[in-house]
Amino acid sequence: MHEFETSDLQNTLQRIADALERMAPAGAGVADLTEADCFVFDPPMSLRPVRNVNRVSIDLLQGIDRSRDMLLDNTQRFARSLPANNALLWGARGMGKSSLVKAAHASVNAADEGRSAPLKLVEIAREDIERLPDLMGVLRDAPFQILLFCDDLSFDVGDSSYKSLKAVLEGGVEGRPRNVLFYATSNRRHLLPRDMIENERATAINPGESVEEKVSLSDRFGLWIGFHNCSQEDYLTMVAAYADRYDLAINEDDLRAQALEWQLTRGSRSGRVAFQFIQDLAGRLGRQID
Repeated sequence: MHEFETSDLQNTLQRIADALERMAPAGAGVADLTEADCFVFDPPMSLRPVRNVNRVSIDLLQGIDRSRDMLLDNTQRFARSLPANNALLWGARGMGKSSLVKAAHASVNAADEGRSAPLKLVEIAREDIERLPDLMGVLRDAPFQILLFCDDLSFDVGDSSYKSLKAVLEGGVEGRPRNVLFYATSNRRHLLPRDMIENERATAINPGESVEEKVSLSDRFGLWIGFHNCSQEDYLTMVAAYADRYDLAINEDDLRAQALEWQLTRGSRSGRVAFQFIQDLAGRLGRQID
């Protein structure tokens, strides 16, 4: 073989090897979990540290006291390597489901500052949920307790990835790693659209069994926490708490009147609407909010 042909072959083989290495799933050493307490999952298999997490203090989450206490207690037990449940936070939009997950994580770490291994939070996007089994395999031997978090989790008609999630949460030979817990938020209690469940009932040979398979996805979450539309009183309590937290100088009656007018223009009341009002108010007052 001529010298130039050998050189070309070696270059070609090297390019193929490099391409295969880039395509292959990363091993357990892909992330240094000591870099931060919060990470975002980037496919195919890497964790990007997030040092400035977008979250609010847990004491600012008003009107959801029971939900807050339930999730906080579950998270505290898991952080101490005690038995805890996967959690599904479901219900009304804008009522603080994802904010509560992030706030509970921060609160637990703040309360146990002396713990040598802080609780880690890893967010995985809905579209990457099929990679969950591989991610759990990577995290299985990590020397940390890890919360896996998926915001706005739901499945559309024809989407079969929910079956992978079922197996990961409780089924399969390996089962869920002891150091990993899964939290998800959703507007749907059963994560699947009603027409998808009804279609299965209409077309299945045994409708009851087919529907049971769909509903059983939610059963994999041992802890269900419901969020409902807030009352006017709760909405105003949220507004007042934000105004006090950010030291916005405004008369109490004016704050109430403007907050009610704001929610009327939005056609809804929620924690999100309350915070959006506070952002608008702070801007008009020339104040910064962190």
